[in-house]
Amino acid sequence: MFTGIIEETGKITAVIKENTAALLKIKAEVVLCETKTGDSISVNGVCLTVTDIYDTEFCAFVSYETLKHTTLGSLKTGDEVNLERALRLSDRLGGHIVSGHVDAVAVFCGEKIIGDAAELTFRAPEEQMRQIAKKGSVAIDGVSLTVADVSQDCFKIAVIPHTLENTILKNLKAGCCVNLETDIISKYVEKYLSPDHNKSRLDMNFLRENGFI
Repeated sequence: MFTGIIEETGKITAVIKENTAALLKIKAEVVLCETKTGDSISVNGVCLTVTDIYDTEFCAFVSYETLKHTTLGSLKTGDEVNLERALRLSDRLGGHIVSGHVDAVAVFCGEKIIGDAAELTFRAPEEQMRQIAKKGSVAIDGVSLTVADVSQDCFKIAVIPHTLENTILKNLKAGCCVNLETDIISKYVEKYLSPDHNKSRLDMNFLRENGFI
């Protein structure tokens, strides 16, 4: 689990293709502290396992499935990435609970400057839009953000200068793809309220077994 509070931006130093998978080498500093082989690090919102550690770099293996469903497959040498170590139980939860399991790829539509902040608009698939609520939380490339507004197929985020300066959100251009993870609570609520879920549980057998009839 992660919090969505980015600890630093790293830099891709190598992308090594291995059949349908890939090995990423990432230059970093902060996230290497106390990290050991086998630990998890969020890379642009994707939970990856550290396979090797060097003085100023670490390696992470990316499976075919992850390459297929996230933006990691488009990374190249020199690209910046958001990095965060896994949450410890003693840490403050400054953002929200982020699993590092990306739900979909969203598209950055554009930016509007409002005072010192920036309003960023993203377009997401219908399935994920159902899980996004105004004033709720989402993770964009691993960054914990609060939803400012929601329309039928888009949502807006108001981003403070500190977040822009210290994450790769500052590099976004219209049309760019980003990794989107919706709030884990919204997933469970949607599942519980779905017709299929209720149909499978609330039937005559369920009522009879639980003493209602």
